[in-house]
Amino acid sequence: MKSFNDPGSAPKTQAEQEAETQFRIQARRNRLVGEWAAARMGLSDAETEAYAKSVVQADFEEAGDEDVIRKLLGDITAAGVDTSEGEVRAALDAKQVEARRAFLGTA
Repeated sequence: MKSFNDPGSAPKTQAEQEAETQFRIQARRNRLVGEWAAARMGLSDAETEAYAKSVVQADFEEAGDEDVIRKLLGDITAAGVDTSEGEVRAALDAKQVEARRAFLGTA
């Protein structure tokens, strides 16, 4: 049994809970935008799954969204699909809303 002096048993603070929620929403958003990009590139179901995971991983390269945007823009362009940074940013914003709604159960 854990005691109250055990730091592992301490309840999460509201700030910790909010940070965890935001992290989960961002990961879901990155997965969704990865699926969007995979569809634009004409990837198969298996390739889409792997690509969506790679977009989630790309977000760990640096703080902010620039690493994800750079990956998406580079990959879509390399696949020969016409796109713009504005289109990628708009998709990221749309998927952020979708991910938040899904996470909070309002979708």
